[in-house]
Amino acid sequence: MSSHFLSNSPSTPTTKASDRQNDTSVSLPSTSTSSSISTDMWNYLWIPFLISLSKELTLARSATATTSPSILLPSQLADDSPSAPRCPAPDTNLNYRPVIGILSHPGDGASGRLNNATNASYIAASYVKFVESAGARVIPLIYNEPREILFEKLNLVNGVLFTGGWAKTGLYFDTAKAIFKEVLARNDAGFHFPVYAICLGFEILTMIISEDNQILETYNATDQASTLQFMENISIEGTVFQRFPPVLLKKLSTDCLVMQNHHYGISPQRFQENEHLSSFFKILTNSADEDNQVYVSTVQARSYPVTAFQWHPEKNAFEWGLSMIPHSEDAIQVTQHVANFFVSEARKSLNRPPARKVLDNLIYNYSPTYCGKAGKGYDEVYIFAEPETSNNTSIYITPPPIKMYYGILVITHNFTGDPV
Repeated sequence: MSSHFLSNSPSTPTTKASDRQNDTSVSLPSTSTSSSISTDMWNYLWIPFLISLSKELTLARSATATTSPSILLPSQLADDSPSAPRCPAPDTNLNYRPVIGILSHPGDGASGRLNNATNASYIAASYVKFVESAGARVIPLIYNEPREILFEKLNLVNGVLFTGGWAKTGLYFDTAKAIFKEVLARNDAGFHFPVYAICLGFEILTMIISEDNQILETYNATDQASTLQFMENISIEGTVFQRFPPVLLKKLSTDCLVMQNHHYGISPQRFQENEHLSSFFKILTNSADEDNQVYVSTVQARSYPVTAFQWHPEKNAFEWGLSMIPHSEDAIQVTQHVANFFVSEARKSLNRPPARKVLDNLIYNYSPTYCGKAGKGYDEVYIFAEPETSNNTSIYITPPPIKMYYGILVITHNFTGDPV
């Protein structure tokens, strides 16, 4: 017989303490259930907020679309233009194939390390790249070649660039002076012919125009980045600075965006006191050297397309040998704007020489020499070394096996200086 039938206790089964505890725990709300209820409550509260936020964003997008319409491609614009628009005809008053003549400078640009011939001359490749970056080609004007050949080459170009360097006397000075006078004569005759003069070029033009070869003063401005301080109330209309964005123009006066590398210059006072200089040029900017001595840094001719820089616009983008050359994006823009202005002036030249003569004299007929491993000076140079003669017998001073001399290919067989 089952035991519960024998018991005197009520017929309801006895509940253990542990069972009672279990029953009690089941009857109370759990912690997880409370959390779930709270989450549901917050969800209900967030819904109206999100709806309101969505409405605000929709209104904001609508307002933005009204005030700042999206940028559309030409094909997305609703107009009546043909589906395949034609390009406008080129301006017949402009020359879209300009060529710039660059005057070579005595030496090899590397203190004789590359070529020690006494008649060697060079053009730093940075000047060539400077011109090419704005859409022009280059013909080298070799300073010590026969004058008639030099002037024949002038007939092939649409502008001239005088580079930096050190030579202020002798044949180089005489050649630069002859070219400059010829350029002025052509402009006087109605033929637009621009000139850029950089560093030494600035100094030589100062000497030529002032008619005073002792007019320059000494300055401490080697390997120096500097600002350009514009003259008060100066108008930049029609000058090299005309196309500069306003922000970049302002930075020229506050940031060191230009490269100075010279021992000589001229103060604004001395410049203005010389009647020839002050009547020919107007001063655009001044700069200060390491000793805070002020000198004229940019000038433009009043009646000719001639601009001269005491600073180096070409170095920012194309030279790496000096530690203080600025290479920031703003500095590169300075280089590009200055180059663009020069070539835009050259396009106004209507001189269109025979294409074959131009091709025969382009600097592409020469190869640049890399000299940047020395860690100073130029990175690349074009060297021009005409054969020297002795007793009517041609000899060569350390020539390469194959070299282009003034458009003539010369092949040599030895390097001893013997006739070849």
